[in-house]
Amino acid sequence: MDQPFKAPAPAPAPSQRNNEAPRASRRSRRGLDWFVFFVADVQTGFGAFVAVYLTAQKWTQVDIGLVLTIGGIISLVGQIPAGALLDAIRSPRLAAVVSLLLIGASAFVLAIWPVFPAVVASRVVQATASSVLGPAIAAISLGLVPRSEIGERFGRNAAFASVGTGVAAAGMGACGYFISNQAVFFVAAAFVAPAVFSLMQVRREEINPTRAHGGTNPHPLNIATGFAELSRQPALPILACSVMLFHLANAAMLPLTASMLTVRSASSAPALIAVAMVVPQLTVALLSPTVGRKADRWGRRPLLAIGFLALTIRGLLLAWVTTPHAMIAVQLIDAISAAVLGVLVPLTVADLTRNTGHFNLAQGLIGSAMGIGASVSTTLAGYLSDRFTSSVTFLCLGSVAGAGLLLILLKMPETRPGADDDDDDDDRPAAPTLSPPPGAA
Repeated sequence: MDQPFKAPAPAPAPSQRNNEAPRASRRSRRGLDWFVFFVADVQTGFGAFVAVYLTAQKWTQVDIGLVLTIGGIISLVGQIPAGALLDAIRSPRLAAVVSLLLIGASAFVLAIWPVFPAVVASRVVQATASSVLGPAIAAISLGLVPRSEIGERFGRNAAFASVGTGVAAAGMGACGYFISNQAVFFVAAAFVAPAVFSLMQVRREEINPTRAHGGTNPHPLNIATGFAELSRQPALPILACSVMLFHLANAAMLPLTASMLTVRSASSAPALIAVAMVVPQLTVALLSPTVGRKADRWGRRPLLAIGFLALTIRGLLLAWVTTPHAMIAVQLIDAISAAVLGVLVPLTVADLTRNTGHFNLAQGLIGSAMGIGASVSTTLAGYLSDRFTSSVTFLCLGSVAGAGLLLILLKMPETRPGADDDDDDDDRPAAPTLSPPPGAA
């Protein structure tokens, strides 16, 4: 019997061919893993080590506070324009390389020239470049893997970032202790080299520029137009408010716990605080890939609720427990919230901005909400602690987290694409059509 005639599949349109990207190779995926790890190493040097280093250089606390505040303000206001910039350029990989080189240069300047103008310039450059680097990593991830795998990809990012932060904190702490505080920033600058090498393992042609920008080609740099288009997605402000409440509750909990530990057990406080910082980081590294996989099966909203619930329980328990070891045990709950938010926030943003081309601008908006919540948190906690007690402060912080939980449960819709929508339909060529056999009716 003659086989039915089958017409050849039509060739994809030029624009379609340009939007396609081959499936990412193992080399590219591993390269992104190690890039995230080494970026965490570089960024860790700009944490508490800055204050320690400048104190050793005989800086006043007023000047140290001013420098840190300037960096914080730049980080806060720079998120949105950085996101708009990433949406306007075609290559997030190039943006990540330039940002990382600038951060390395700022670490080097900080190490060799600790005078006020140079340190301020260093902090401004570092904060500005970091505002681009974080969203660029998420954009590279989004462009590298298909939509159905993005949850697991963000989980791997969170895991490698957590391990990198823990390893860098221990290594730089050892450098500061055995060599000098200045050596910390030389080490941070040196980590730029393996970070750039790792990113170069990610093949440029395997990063789909359409997916990396949220489903369309790069937009012109226009923040107002971007906000107008994002305003059509009502779930995005709900996510931003929820994230702000989360960080308003979360940012002050560890510093306040450290203060309480110092008051109640001064001799063992440093060791206990180290446990409270390192163990959650390692736990996040273990949990994050699982969270990414579960997000594709269970949905985003249930896991977001779990993250907020864990933070609420942590705040309420810290208001009740009194012994140092019990406080540390409660503090370890932080790993659940950190793993969930670290994966689910960029994943939910990717869902909400699909086919808009404004993924990075939306990331900037959410990043600004995080910064506002974290900035207010420590001030709020300090005020409540001075006026009332630490138990009242923890109770209030837990209540703020509870408000975020209610917002997620009552207002936040499920954003996970349907089972028939998991893959990027706009990245695939049109399905071949069958012509009827000759003589068919």
